[in-house]
Amino acid sequence: MRALVQRVTHASVTVEGDCVGKISEGLLVLLGVGPNDTEKEADFLAKKCANLRIFTDENDKMNLSLLDIGGQMLVVSQFTLYADCSHGRRPAFIGAAAPELANRLYEYFQQSVQKEGVQTVQHGIFGADMKVELLNNGPVTILLDTDEIMPKK
Repeated sequence: MRALVQRVTHASVTVEGDCVGKISEGLLVLLGVGPNDTEKEADFLAKKCANLRIFTDENDKMNLSLLDIGGQMLVVSQFTLYADCSHGRRPAFIGAAAPELANRLYEYFQQSVQKEGVQTVQHGIFGADMKVELLNNGPVTILLDTDEIMPKK
């Protein structure tokens, strides 16, 4: 499972001209699901996102998490995080999970983030053509990949 995490002043997602999710200060999480991902990866990544210390404290040091600041999260499904650009000019997306699994884990991830204590979790619409607007604060953008950061069995 992959998450592109962006610290934002505000973010929103629009589908067919209607705003379906909107947050103020917090994190925009673009979430990609791989074919071998399970609830275990979703729980690990939800905990990591909620507790990632990338917000500044009173000394202007990145020392506070989303939970510490009472921030909000906007989660947007993003299968293109699994793009394979190693051959030719057109990306291949065969590394992304099938839509049924991806949608189930996308929804599960949102619930897991709430269980971690994030009070406001907004989201896009899985599979829709979405327009995402954000004001990246910093800018701070971090890529998390459970294949790389999750402890192995």
